[in-house]
Amino acid sequence: MATETDRASAAATDPELACPTSAVVDIVFSRWTTPILWTLHTHGRQRFVELERRIGAITAKVLTQRLRQLERDGMVVRTYHPEVPPRVEYEITDLGRSLAPLFAHLSQWAAANLDQVELARHAYDGQAP
Repeated sequence: MATETDRASAAATDPELACPTSAVVDIVFSRWTTPILWTLHTHGRQRFVELERRIGAITAKVLTQRLRQLERDGMVVRTYHPEVPPRVEYEITDLGRSLAPLFAHLSQWAAANLDQVELARHAYDGQAP
């Protein structure tokens, strides 16, 4: 059994153990995850083409990959309806929905701070190398 010292030592050498939120960041903030979850949270159950249309610039291949990963992570549920033609719908789960307060806080932070980030970028980019 690992002792507290062993865990602390491992955390010092393994970035994922050193920052317990890194796994969450990997799950939630992958390139297309946020727009997919936001769309499902805002608009409810969606068919693939509806999601693709609402998100915009995402390719069908990438949307398929992200939906599979989100389903695997328990954030999205996929429902297959054996009809002619077959119908597949995606819906955010309670686990995915539990991220809504996080997204709300990030949205508030963005509204309050992105102007400062832009100013800092312009100031940095204007400096000589």
